[in-house]
Amino acid sequence: MRVLLVEDDPMIGKAVERGMRIAGCSIDWVQTGPAAELAISNDVYAAVILDLGLPGKGGLEVLKTIRERGNETPVLIATARDAVEDRITGLNLGADDYIVKPFDLRELVARLHAVLRRRTGQGNPVLTCGKIMLDPRTKEVTLDGTIVAVSPREFTLLETLMRKPGVVLSRDVLADSIYGWGEEIESNAIEVHLHNLRKKLGASSIINVRGVGYRIAGS
Repeated sequence: MRVLLVEDDPMIGKAVERGMRIAGCSIDWVQTGPAAELAISNDVYAAVILDLGLPGKGGLEVLKTIRERGNETPVLIATARDAVEDRITGLNLGADDYIVKPFDLRELVARLHAVLRRRTGQGNPVLTCGKIMLDPRTKEVTLDGTIVAVSPREFTLLETLMRKPGVVLSRDVLADSIYGWGEEIESNAIEVHLHNLRKKLGASSIINVRGVGYRIAGS
């Protein structure tokens, strides 16, 4: 999944950015409130990790603004403010969850996955489409019970498709899910990843809707 990190502390930002990439996530990082609003408006993120004490515009103001604009991107507030009133205010403004600094990166990733499950109505973290199963926690993909080795980007691409069963996703949407800012995207990169997934999971596992995009089979 592609995540936006909004954090003005360079040390924390670098640590979270590195940890999220190790966890297999594509992540973009901004450090001010106005930059966060601009990035979120692109509507390409699976989730946002939002600090409250931001220069330019505070995190609660950013959250209030994007919700008033109708943007429903899941937001996980990550802040040193642990007062109950701050938590209540953030949740009432539309935050999906709250984590207090300092936090363990493993908990951060787990909370992000939990937020996404709640948003999609999936209580079980394991995604299933036909004979394909994908576990976001263990980064394992199985086909009819047999583990299939996939690259981190193949995993993210497959997860993106499986989180929206029955929905045809365009090439641009799929590219946005696995590539962050500044990453060079070769013209046929998405097609190569999809070709590799079909070789591993079966030729009919991912359906090409000509002129529109791709969807996962078995949904």
